Amino acid sequence: METLLLHRSSPAAIPNPNPKRPCCSSASGLNPSFTTSSNTSKSNIDVDVLLESFLGLSESSIDLSFDRILSFKASDSEQDDVIDRALQLGSALVEAGRRSARKRASMHNGVVWALPSDLTIKVFSLLDTQSLCYAAAACSFFQNCAVDPACYVDIDLITVVPRVNNAVVATMVQRAGKVPQSLKLGCVPGPLASSSGSSQPLVNCIRKSTDTARFSWNDKRSRQGKESSILTRSCLAPLSANGESTPGACLRRLHLYNIERLDSTSLTAALSACPSLLDLEIVGLNVESRQTLESISTFCPLIERIFFESSKTGRDDSLKLPTCNDLVNNCPHLSSLSLRGFRLHDYKARVLIKGFRKLRYIDFSTSYSITGAFLKNLGGGRASGSLLQVLILRDCMHLKEVEVARFLEAVLAGDFGHLNYLDISNREGLVSEGDRNHRCYSPSFIPVARLLDERPNLCVLAEFPLEGSFNDIEFDSGDMDSEMNLPSHLIMSTSDSSSSFMSISESSYNSDPSSGSDDSSSGYDESSDDVDHVSI
Repeated sequence: METLLLHRSSPAAIPNPNPKRPCCSSASGLNPSFTTSSNTSKSNIDVDVLLESFLGLSESSIDLSFDRILSFKASDSEQDDVIDRALQLGSALVEAGRRSARKRASMHNGVVWALPSDLTIKVFSLLDTQSLCYAAAACSFFQNCAVDPACYVDIDLITVVPRVNNAVVATMVQRAGKVPQSLKLGCVPGPLASSSGSSQPLVNCIRKSTDTARFSWNDKRSRQGKESSILTRSCLAPLSANGESTPGACLRRLHLYNIERLDSTSLTAALSACPSLLDLEIVGLNVESRQTLESISTFCPLIERIFFESSKTGRDDSLKLPTCNDLVNNCPHLSSLSLRGFRLHDYKARVLIKGFRKLRYIDFSTSYSITGAFLKNLGGGRASGSLLQVLILRDCMHLKEVEVARFLEAVLAGDFGHLNYLDISNREGLVSEGDRNHRCYSPSFIPVARLLDERPNLCVLAEFPLEGSFNDIEFDSGDMDSEMNLPSHLIMSTSDSSSSFMSISESSYNSDPSSGSDDSSSGYDESSDDVDHVSI
Protein backbone atom coordinates (compact mmCIF):
# COMPACT_ATOMS: atom_id res chain seq x y z
CA MET A 1 0.00 0.00 0.00
CA GLU A 2 2.78 2.36 0.79
CA THR A 3 4.25 1.94 -2.61
CA LEU A 4 0.93 2.48 -4.27
CA LEU A 5 0.27 5.74 -2.37
CA LEU A 6 3.63 7.08 -3.29
CA HIS A 7 3.00 6.31 -6.91
CA ARG A 8 -0.35 8.14 -6.92
CA SER A 9 1.04 11.24 -5.35
CA SER A 10 3.59 11.58 -8.10
CA PRO A 11 2.44 14.30 -10.53
CA ALA A 12 4.35 12.76 -13.36
CA ALA A 13 2.54 9.46 -13.05
CA ILE A 14 -1.01 10.82 -12.64
CA PRO A 15 -1.80 13.82 -14.94
CA ASN A 16 -4.27 16.42 -13.68
CA PRO A 17 -7.43 16.30 -15.82
CA ASN A 18 -8.14 20.03 -15.18
CA PRO A 19 -4.81 21.81 -15.22
CA LYS A 20 -4.73 25.41 -14.06
CA ARG A 21 -3.34 28.22 -16.18
CA PRO A 22 -0.09 29.56 -14.79
CA CYS A 23 -0.31 32.79 -12.90
CA CYS A 24 0.85 35.79 -14.92
CA SER A 25 2.91 36.95 -11.99
CA SER A 26 4.98 33.82 -12.12
CA ALA A 27 8.37 34.49 -13.62
CA SER A 28 8.51 31.06 -15.15
CA GLY A 29 5.31 31.70 -17.15
CA LEU A 30 6.25 35.05 -18.75
CA ASN A 31 6.51 35.40 -22.54
CA PRO A 32 10.09 36.48 -23.35
CA SER A 33 8.99 38.78 -26.17
CA PHE A 34 6.42 40.43 -23.94
CA THR A 35 9.05 40.98 -21.30
CA THR A 36 11.44 42.54 -23.83
CA SER A 37 8.73 44.80 -25.24
CA SER A 38 7.77 45.98 -21.79
CA ASN A 39 11.35 46.72 -20.88
CA THR A 40 11.90 48.60 -24.14
CA SER A 41 8.76 50.68 -23.68
CA LYS A 42 9.79 51.51 -20.13
CA SER A 43 13.26 52.42 -21.32
CA ASN A 44 11.84 54.72 -24.04
CA ILE A 45 9.65 56.42 -21.46
CA ASP A 46 12.65 56.95 -19.24
CA VAL A 47 14.63 58.47 -22.16
CA ASP A 48 11.72 60.74 -23.08
CA VAL A 49 11.41 61.95 -19.49
CA LEU A 50 15.14 62.47 -19.24
CA LEU A 51 15.30 64.40 -22.55
CA GLU A 52 12.33 66.55 -21.60
CA SER A 53 13.98 67.36 -18.27
CA PHE A 54 17.21 68.18 -20.06
CA LEU A 55 15.43 70.55 -22.46
CA GLY A 56 13.97 72.34 -19.46
CA LEU A 57 17.40 73.24 -18.09
CA SER A 58 18.85 76.70 -18.48
CA GLU A 59 22.06 77.26 -20.43
CA SER A 60 23.93 78.50 -17.35
CA SER A 61 23.04 75.41 -15.31
CA ILE A 62 24.20 73.16 -18.15
CA ASP A 63 27.55 74.98 -18.26
CA LEU A 64 28.08 74.64 -14.50
CA SER A 65 27.06 70.97 -14.43
CA PHE A 66 29.32 70.14 -17.34
CA ASP A 67 32.28 71.85 -15.68
CA ARG A 68 31.67 69.89 -12.46
CA ILE A 69 31.52 66.61 -14.37
CA LEU A 70 34.85 67.37 -16.03
CA SER A 71 36.42 68.27 -12.70
CA PHE A 72 35.53 64.83 -11.29
CA LYS A 73 37.47 63.09 -14.04
CA ALA A 74 40.95 62.18 -12.96
CA SER A 75 42.77 62.00 -16.29
CA ASP A 76 42.85 64.10 -19.44
CA SER A 77 41.76 61.15 -21.58
CA GLU A 78 38.58 60.76 -19.54
CA GLN A 79 37.85 64.47 -19.90
CA ASP A 80 38.42 64.23 -23.67
CA ASP A 81 35.97 61.34 -23.88
CA VAL A 82 33.33 63.36 -22.02
CA ILE A 83 33.82 66.35 -24.31
CA ASP A 84 33.63 64.18 -27.48
CA ARG A 85 30.49 62.49 -26.23
CA ALA A 86 28.90 65.85 -25.45
CA LEU A 87 29.66 67.07 -28.96
CA GLN A 88 28.17 63.93 -30.52
CA LEU A 89 24.99 64.17 -28.49
CA GLY A 90 24.75 67.89 -29.21
CA SER A 91 25.05 67.30 -32.98
CA ALA A 92 22.43 64.55 -32.82
CA LEU A 93 20.09 66.85 -30.91
CA VAL A 94 20.61 69.69 -33.42
CA GLU A 95 19.93 67.38 -36.38
CA ALA A 96 16.80 65.99 -34.68
CA GLY A 97 15.57 69.53 -34.12
CA ARG A 98 16.14 70.54 -37.74
CA ARG A 99 14.47 67.41 -39.08
CA SER A 100 11.45 67.95 -36.87
CA ALA A 101 11.27 71.61 -37.91
CA ARG A 102 11.21 70.65 -41.61
CA LYS A 103 8.56 68.01 -41.01
CA ARG A 104 6.44 70.38 -38.97
CA ALA A 105 6.79 73.15 -41.58
CA SER A 106 5.73 70.75 -44.31
CA MET A 107 2.67 69.68 -42.35
CA HIS A 108 1.97 73.30 -41.48
CA ASN A 109 1.94 74.35 -45.18
CA GLY A 110 -0.59 71.68 -46.00
CA VAL A 111 -2.80 72.61 -43.05
CA VAL A 112 -2.80 76.39 -43.43
CA TRP A 113 -3.02 76.42 -47.26
CA ALA A 114 -6.38 78.01 -47.95
CA LEU A 115 -7.26 76.26 -51.22
CA PRO A 116 -8.49 72.70 -51.59
CA SER A 117 -6.61 70.26 -53.77
CA ASP A 118 -8.71 70.82 -56.92
CA LEU A 119 -8.17 74.58 -56.87
CA THR A 120 -4.50 74.10 -56.01
CA ILE A 121 -4.11 71.89 -59.07
CA LYS A 122 -5.81 74.58 -61.13
CA VAL A 123 -3.32 77.16 -59.87
CA PHE A 124 -0.40 74.83 -60.52
CA SER A 125 -1.59 74.23 -64.08
CA LEU A 126 -0.97 77.94 -64.76
CA LEU A 127 2.69 77.75 -63.69
CA ASP A 128 5.62 77.09 -65.95
CA THR A 129 7.36 73.75 -65.54
CA GLN A 130 10.30 75.04 -63.50
CA SER A 131 8.06 76.93 -61.06
CA LEU A 132 5.91 73.82 -60.73
CA CYS A 133 8.94 71.78 -59.69
CA TYR A 134 9.87 74.39 -57.10
CA ALA A 135 6.34 74.35 -55.69
CA ALA A 136 6.34 70.54 -55.49
CA ALA A 137 9.40 70.67 -53.24
CA ALA A 138 7.68 72.91 -50.68
CA CYS A 139 5.53 70.31 -48.88
CA SER A 140 3.91 66.93 -49.27
CA PHE A 141 0.51 68.48 -50.03
CA PHE A 142 1.97 70.50 -52.90
CA GLN A 143 3.88 67.46 -54.11
CA ASN A 144 0.71 65.39 -54.29
CA CYS A 145 -1.06 68.16 -56.21
CA ALA A 146 1.89 68.72 -58.56
CA VAL A 147 1.76 65.19 -59.98
CA ASP A 148 -1.74 65.67 -61.37
CA PRO A 149 -1.81 65.39 -65.20
CA ALA A 150 -3.55 68.77 -65.49
CA CYS A 151 -0.34 70.45 -64.31
CA TYR A 152 1.55 69.14 -67.35
CA VAL A 153 -0.66 70.29 -70.16
CA ASP A 154 2.08 72.74 -71.24
CA ILE A 155 5.56 71.32 -70.68
CA ASP A 156 8.38 73.85 -71.05
CA LEU A 157 11.86 72.34 -70.63
CA ILE A 158 13.86 74.99 -72.49
CA THR A 159 17.08 75.81 -70.63
CA VAL A 160 19.99 78.19 -71.06
CA VAL A 161 22.59 75.45 -70.58
CA PRO A 162 22.04 71.68 -70.91
CA ARG A 163 20.29 70.56 -67.72
CA VAL A 164 17.55 68.29 -69.05
CA ASN A 165 18.05 64.69 -70.10
CA ASN A 166 15.81 61.99 -71.55
CA ALA A 167 14.67 60.80 -68.12
CA VAL A 168 13.27 64.23 -67.24
CA VAL A 169 11.35 64.40 -70.52
CA ALA A 170 9.97 60.89 -70.02
CA THR A 171 8.86 61.73 -66.48
CA MET A 172 7.06 64.91 -67.53
CA VAL A 173 5.31 63.23 -70.46
CA GLN A 174 4.35 60.27 -68.26
CA ARG A 175 2.83 62.58 -65.65
CA ALA A 176 0.89 64.38 -68.35
CA GLY A 177 -0.71 61.12 -69.43
CA LYS A 178 -2.99 61.65 -72.41
CA VAL A 179 -3.49 65.40 -71.98
CA PRO A 180 -0.21 67.12 -72.99
CA GLN A 181 -0.88 69.93 -75.44
CA SER A 182 2.48 71.67 -75.60
CA LEU A 183 6.10 70.50 -75.39
CA LYS A 184 9.05 72.87 -75.61
CA LEU A 185 12.43 71.24 -75.47
CA GLY A 186 16.08 72.11 -76.04
CA CYS A 187 18.79 74.60 -75.25
CA VAL A 188 18.62 78.31 -76.02
CA PRO A 189 21.56 80.22 -74.44
CA GLY A 190 19.96 83.59 -75.11
CA PRO A 191 16.63 85.40 -75.39
CA LEU A 192 14.10 83.36 -77.34
CA ALA A 193 13.32 85.75 -80.16
CA SER A 194 11.50 83.57 -82.64
CA SER A 195 8.22 83.34 -80.81
CA SER A 196 7.97 87.09 -80.41
CA GLY A 197 8.10 87.70 -84.13
CA SER A 198 11.71 88.80 -84.43
CA SER A 199 13.25 88.38 -87.85
CA GLN A 200 16.80 87.93 -86.58
CA PRO A 201 18.27 84.49 -87.37
CA LEU A 202 17.94 82.39 -84.24
CA VAL A 203 20.58 79.78 -85.08
CA ASN A 204 23.30 82.43 -85.35
CA CYS A 205 22.43 84.13 -82.06
CA ILE A 206 22.31 80.78 -80.29
CA ARG A 207 25.64 79.50 -81.50
CA LYS A 208 27.43 82.78 -80.83
CA SER A 209 26.06 83.46 -77.37
CA THR A 210 27.80 82.89 -74.08
CA ASP A 211 25.85 83.06 -70.84
CA THR A 212 26.93 83.95 -67.34
CA ALA A 213 27.60 80.31 -66.48
CA ARG A 214 30.57 80.40 -68.89
CA PHE A 215 28.88 77.95 -71.20
CA SER A 216 30.05 78.43 -74.77
CA TRP A 217 27.94 76.98 -77.53
CA ASN A 218 31.13 76.05 -79.38
CA ASP A 219 32.18 73.90 -76.42
CA LYS A 220 28.98 71.90 -76.35
CA ARG A 221 30.05 69.26 -78.84
CA SER A 222 33.21 68.41 -76.91
CA ARG A 223 31.31 68.33 -73.60
CA GLN A 224 28.50 66.06 -74.75
CA GLY A 225 30.36 62.88 -73.92
CA LYS A 226 30.88 64.05 -70.34
CA GLU A 227 27.55 65.70 -69.64
CA SER A 228 24.73 63.64 -68.17
CA SER A 229 22.16 66.36 -68.92
CA ILE A 230 22.15 65.85 -72.66
CA LEU A 231 19.15 65.07 -74.83
CA THR A 232 19.74 62.21 -77.26
CA ARG A 233 17.98 60.96 -80.38
CA SER A 234 15.40 59.14 -78.25
CA CYS A 235 14.30 62.19 -76.24
CA LEU A 236 10.96 62.31 -78.12
CA ALA A 237 10.31 58.57 -77.82
CA PRO A 238 7.81 59.04 -74.92
CA LEU A 239 5.43 60.79 -77.34
CA SER A 240 4.96 57.58 -79.32
CA ALA A 241 4.82 55.15 -76.39
CA ASN A 242 1.88 53.02 -75.17
CA GLY A 243 0.75 51.80 -78.56
CA GLU A 244 -2.42 53.42 -79.89
CA SER A 245 -3.09 55.76 -76.96
CA THR A 246 0.09 57.75 -77.44
CA PRO A 247 0.74 60.88 -75.34
CA GLY A 248 1.43 62.76 -78.57
CA ALA A 249 -2.08 62.18 -79.90
CA CYS A 250 -3.35 65.34 -78.18
CA LEU A 251 -0.20 67.43 -78.63
CA ARG A 252 -0.90 70.81 -80.26
CA ARG A 253 2.46 72.57 -79.97
CA LEU A 254 5.99 71.18 -80.39
CA HIS A 255 9.06 73.46 -80.18
CA LEU A 256 12.56 71.97 -80.53
CA TYR A 257 15.80 73.93 -80.18
CA ASN A 258 19.36 72.79 -80.84
CA ILE A 259 19.06 69.13 -79.92
CA GLU A 260 22.15 68.13 -81.85
CA ARG A 261 21.71 64.39 -81.41
CA LEU A 262 18.15 64.32 -82.69
CA ASP A 263 18.14 62.90 -86.22
CA SER A 264 15.56 62.83 -89.02
CA THR A 265 14.37 59.31 -88.24
CA SER A 266 13.60 60.11 -84.61
CA LEU A 267 11.88 63.37 -85.52
CA THR A 268 9.75 61.59 -88.15
CA ALA A 269 8.72 58.97 -85.58
CA ALA A 270 7.70 61.72 -83.16
CA LEU A 271 5.70 63.61 -85.79
CA SER A 272 3.89 60.41 -86.77
CA ALA A 273 2.57 60.24 -83.20
CA CYS A 274 1.23 63.83 -83.29
CA PRO A 275 -1.68 63.94 -85.77
CA SER A 276 -3.29 66.91 -83.98
CA LEU A 277 -0.21 69.14 -84.13
CA LEU A 278 -0.99 72.79 -84.89
CA ASP A 279 2.28 74.60 -84.12
CA LEU A 280 5.74 73.27 -84.97
CA GLU A 281 8.98 75.14 -84.35
CA ILE A 282 12.35 73.65 -85.33
CA VAL A 283 15.64 75.48 -84.83
CA GLY A 284 19.20 74.22 -85.15
CA LEU A 285 18.46 70.51 -85.56
CA ASN A 286 20.71 68.31 -87.67
CA VAL A 287 17.77 66.94 -89.64
CA GLU A 288 17.17 66.63 -93.36
CA SER A 289 14.82 69.46 -94.31
CA ARG A 290 13.05 67.68 -97.16
CA GLN A 291 12.30 64.61 -95.05
CA THR A 292 11.07 66.77 -92.19
CA LEU A 293 8.65 68.74 -94.37
CA GLU A 294 7.44 65.54 -96.01
CA SER A 295 6.74 64.12 -92.55
CA ILE A 296 4.77 67.24 -91.66
CA SER A 297 2.65 66.98 -94.79
CA THR A 298 2.06 63.25 -94.18
CA PHE A 299 1.35 63.11 -90.46
CA CYS A 300 0.22 66.64 -89.47
CA PRO A 301 -2.69 67.64 -91.73
CA LEU A 302 -4.07 70.14 -89.17
CA ILE A 303 -0.84 72.16 -88.89
CA GLU A 304 -1.39 75.93 -88.76
CA ARG A 305 2.09 77.27 -88.02
CA ILE A 306 5.52 76.11 -89.20
CA PHE A 307 8.71 77.79 -88.05
CA PHE A 308 11.71 75.99 -89.54
CA GLU A 309 15.17 77.52 -89.39
CA SER A 310 17.79 75.47 -91.17
CA SER A 311 21.15 74.93 -89.52
CA LYS A 312 22.72 75.55 -92.95
CA THR A 313 21.96 79.24 -92.91
CA GLY A 314 21.08 80.43 -96.40
CA ARG A 315 22.44 77.38 -98.24
CA ASP A 316 19.96 74.57 -97.57
CA ASP A 317 18.86 73.47 -101.05
CA SER A 318 17.06 70.29 -99.97
CA LEU A 319 13.58 71.80 -100.36
CA LYS A 320 12.31 70.60 -103.72
CA LEU A 321 9.20 71.46 -105.70
CA PRO A 322 7.37 68.10 -105.08
CA THR A 323 7.84 68.66 -101.35
CA CYS A 324 6.29 72.13 -101.65
CA ASN A 325 3.42 70.62 -103.62
CA ASP A 326 2.74 67.95 -101.01
CA LEU A 327 2.91 70.47 -98.20
CA VAL A 328 0.38 72.73 -99.94
CA ASN A 329 -2.04 69.92 -100.79
CA ASN A 330 -1.92 68.13 -97.42
CA CYS A 331 -1.82 71.08 -95.02
CA PRO A 332 -4.60 73.46 -96.14
CA HIS A 333 -4.98 75.16 -92.74
CA LEU A 334 -1.48 76.69 -92.63
CA SER A 335 -1.64 80.40 -91.76
CA SER A 336 1.96 81.09 -90.66
CA LEU A 337 5.03 79.90 -92.57
CA SER A 338 8.63 80.66 -91.64
CA LEU A 339 11.39 79.01 -93.66
CA ARG A 340 14.67 80.63 -92.64
CA GLY A 341 18.02 79.80 -94.09
CA PHE A 342 16.75 77.85 -97.10
CA ARG A 343 17.99 78.29 -100.64
CA LEU A 344 14.46 79.12 -101.63
CA HIS A 345 13.92 80.06 -105.28
CA ASP A 346 11.16 82.43 -106.31
CA TYR A 347 9.08 79.79 -108.04
CA LYS A 348 9.04 77.66 -104.87
CA ALA A 349 8.05 80.66 -102.78
CA ARG A 350 5.27 81.46 -105.23
CA VAL A 351 3.96 77.88 -105.08
CA LEU A 352 3.79 78.09 -101.28
CA ILE A 353 2.10 81.49 -101.13
CA LYS A 354 -0.44 80.78 -103.85
CA GLY A 355 -1.18 77.34 -102.44
CA PHE A 356 -1.89 78.28 -98.83
CA ARG A 357 -5.15 80.19 -99.04
CA LYS A 358 -5.17 81.12 -95.34
CA LEU A 359 -1.58 82.37 -95.17
CA ARG A 360 -1.18 85.54 -93.10
CA TYR A 361 2.42 85.40 -91.91
CA ILE A 362 5.46 84.79 -94.15
CA ASP A 363 9.12 84.82 -93.09
CA PHE A 364 11.71 83.87 -95.71
CA SER A 365 14.65 85.55 -93.95
CA THR A 366 18.20 84.63 -95.04
CA SER A 367 16.86 82.82 -98.10
CA TYR A 368 19.80 82.88 -100.44
CA SER A 369 18.08 82.75 -103.85
CA ILE A 370 14.96 84.89 -103.48
CA THR A 371 14.85 87.97 -105.73
CA GLY A 372 11.32 89.14 -104.95
CA ALA A 373 9.83 88.15 -108.30
CA PHE A 374 7.41 85.78 -106.57
CA LEU A 375 5.44 88.77 -105.26
CA LYS A 376 3.97 89.70 -108.66
CA ASN A 377 0.18 89.68 -108.84
CA LEU A 378 -0.29 88.00 -105.47
CA GLY A 379 -2.28 90.56 -103.51
CA GLY A 380 -5.01 91.82 -105.81
CA GLY A 381 -8.70 91.04 -105.35
CA ARG A 382 -9.21 87.49 -104.13
CA ALA A 383 -5.64 86.41 -104.83
CA SER A 384 -3.82 84.15 -102.40
CA GLY A 385 -1.74 86.94 -100.88
CA SER A 386 -4.67 89.23 -100.20
CA LEU A 387 -4.89 88.05 -96.58
CA LEU A 388 -1.17 88.57 -95.92
CA GLN A 389 -0.47 90.61 -92.79
CA VAL A 390 3.27 90.12 -92.18
CA LEU A 391 6.01 89.71 -94.79
CA ILE A 392 9.64 89.34 -93.68
CA LEU A 393 12.40 89.15 -96.30
CA ARG A 394 15.30 90.13 -94.08
CA ASP A 395 18.86 89.52 -95.28
CA CYS A 396 17.83 87.79 -98.49
CA MET A 397 21.10 87.96 -100.39
CA HIS A 398 19.65 88.48 -103.88
CA LEU A 399 16.55 90.50 -103.12
CA LYS A 400 16.28 93.13 -105.87
CA GLU A 401 15.54 96.78 -105.36
CA VAL A 402 13.27 96.91 -108.40
CA GLU A 403 11.14 94.00 -107.16
CA VAL A 404 10.67 95.66 -103.78
CA ALA A 405 9.73 98.94 -105.52
CA ARG A 406 7.15 97.10 -107.66
CA PHE A 407 5.73 95.43 -104.59
CA LEU A 408 5.33 98.78 -102.81
CA GLU A 409 3.63 100.22 -105.89
CA ALA A 410 1.18 97.31 -105.77
CA VAL A 411 0.57 98.05 -102.09
CA LEU A 412 -0.17 101.69 -102.91
CA ALA A 413 -2.45 100.55 -105.71
CA GLY A 414 -4.64 98.76 -103.19
CA ASP A 415 -3.21 95.24 -103.18
CA PHE A 416 -2.30 93.46 -99.93
CA GLY A 417 -4.93 95.40 -98.06
CA HIS A 418 -4.33 93.53 -94.80
CA LEU A 419 -0.54 93.98 -94.81
CA ASN A 420 0.63 95.79 -91.65
CA TYR A 421 4.32 94.80 -91.39
CA LEU A 422 7.07 94.56 -94.01
CA ASP A 423 10.76 93.91 -93.32
CA ILE A 424 13.16 94.28 -96.27
CA SER A 425 16.30 95.00 -94.25
CA ASN A 426 19.55 93.68 -95.64
CA ARG A 427 23.05 93.72 -94.20
CA GLU A 428 24.58 93.95 -97.68
CA GLY A 429 21.97 96.14 -99.31
CA LEU A 430 19.57 95.26 -102.11
CA VAL A 431 20.63 94.11 -105.56
CA SER A 432 20.51 96.92 -108.12
CA GLU A 433 18.70 96.48 -111.42
CA GLY A 434 20.87 95.15 -114.26
CA ASP A 435 23.93 94.42 -112.11
CA ARG A 436 23.61 92.01 -109.24
CA ASN A 437 27.13 92.82 -108.05
CA HIS A 438 26.10 96.42 -107.40
CA ARG A 439 24.27 96.96 -104.15
CA CYS A 440 21.75 99.59 -103.10
CA TYR A 441 22.25 101.00 -99.61
CA SER A 442 19.55 103.66 -99.51
CA PRO A 443 15.80 103.34 -98.95
CA SER A 444 15.25 106.35 -101.20
CA PHE A 445 13.22 104.20 -103.61
CA ILE A 446 10.53 103.82 -100.93
CA PRO A 447 7.66 106.28 -101.49
CA VAL A 448 7.61 107.44 -97.90
CA ALA A 449 5.12 110.28 -98.23
CA ARG A 450 2.55 108.23 -100.15
CA LEU A 451 2.81 105.30 -97.77
CA LEU A 452 2.30 107.54 -94.75
CA ASP A 453 -0.68 109.13 -96.42
CA GLU A 454 -2.37 106.09 -97.98
CA ARG A 455 -1.27 103.27 -95.67
CA PRO A 456 -0.69 104.85 -92.23
CA ASN A 457 -1.00 101.50 -90.45
CA LEU A 458 1.74 99.84 -92.47
CA CYS A 459 5.12 99.49 -90.71
CA VAL A 460 8.04 99.15 -93.12
CA LEU A 461 11.42 98.21 -91.66
CA ALA A 462 14.31 98.97 -94.02
CA GLU A 463 17.72 98.75 -92.35
CA PHE A 464 20.71 99.00 -94.68
CA PRO A 465 24.44 99.51 -94.07
CA LEU A 466 26.17 102.69 -95.08
CA GLU A 467 27.67 102.14 -98.50
CA GLY A 468 30.92 100.19 -98.20
CA SER A 469 30.80 100.14 -94.42
CA PHE A 470 30.39 96.39 -94.21
CA ASN A 471 33.72 95.95 -96.00
CA ASP A 472 35.63 98.48 -93.95
CA ILE A 473 34.59 97.54 -90.41
CA GLU A 474 36.72 94.94 -88.66
CA PHE A 475 35.34 92.81 -85.88
CA ASP A 476 37.06 90.55 -83.43
CA SER A 477 35.53 87.37 -82.06
CA GLY A 478 34.19 89.20 -79.04
CA ASP A 479 32.28 91.69 -81.19
CA MET A 480 30.65 88.90 -83.15
CA ASP A 481 29.26 87.41 -79.97
CA SER A 482 27.44 90.53 -78.90
CA GLU A 483 25.05 93.09 -80.28
CA MET A 484 26.79 95.92 -82.08
CA ASN A 485 25.95 99.59 -81.69
CA LEU A 486 27.21 101.18 -84.90
CA PRO A 487 26.61 104.65 -86.37
CA SER A 488 23.15 105.10 -87.78
CA HIS A 489 20.99 107.85 -89.18
CA LEU A 490 17.23 108.09 -89.12
CA ILE A 491 15.56 108.56 -92.50
CA MET A 492 12.06 108.99 -91.16
CA SER A 493 10.13 108.03 -88.08
CA THR A 494 6.60 108.83 -86.95
CA SER A 495 5.68 109.49 -83.34
CA ASP A 496 3.12 106.66 -83.19
CA SER A 497 5.59 104.21 -84.73
CA SER A 498 3.02 103.22 -87.34
CA SER A 499 5.61 103.57 -90.07
CA SER A 500 9.37 103.77 -89.83
CA PHE A 501 12.21 103.85 -92.32
CA MET A 502 15.73 103.47 -91.03
CA SER A 503 19.21 103.00 -92.32
CA ILE A 504 21.70 101.45 -89.94
CA SER A 505 25.26 100.27 -90.33
CA GLU A 506 25.69 96.61 -89.51
CA SER A 507 28.12 93.84 -90.12
CA SER A 508 27.86 91.57 -93.13
CA TYR A 509 27.64 87.85 -93.28
CA ASN A 510 29.73 85.96 -95.80
CA SER A 511 28.30 85.94 -99.31
CA ASP A 512 28.83 83.57 -102.19
CA PRO A 513 30.23 85.27 -105.27
CA SER A 514 28.02 83.09 -107.41
CA SER A 515 24.38 84.22 -107.37
CA GLY A 516 21.80 81.81 -106.14
CA SER A 517 19.03 83.72 -107.87
CA ASP A 518 19.54 82.06 -111.21
CA ASP A 519 16.45 79.93 -111.59
CA SER A 520 16.96 78.99 -115.21
CA SER A 521 17.69 75.42 -114.25
CA SER A 522 14.31 75.17 -112.59
CA GLY A 523 12.46 76.36 -115.67
CA TYR A 524 10.71 79.22 -113.90
CA ASP A 525 10.02 82.49 -115.68
CA GLU A 526 10.04 85.41 -113.26
CA SER A 527 7.74 87.44 -115.50
CA SER A 528 4.99 84.84 -115.43
CA ASP A 529 1.98 85.41 -113.23
CA ASP A 530 1.41 81.82 -112.24
CA VAL A 531 2.93 78.39 -112.12
CA ASP A 532 0.93 76.16 -114.44
CA HIS A 533 2.39 72.81 -113.44
CA VAL A 534 1.32 73.07 -109.78
CA SER A 535 -2.03 71.60 -108.77
CA ILE A 536 -3.66 73.27 -105.77
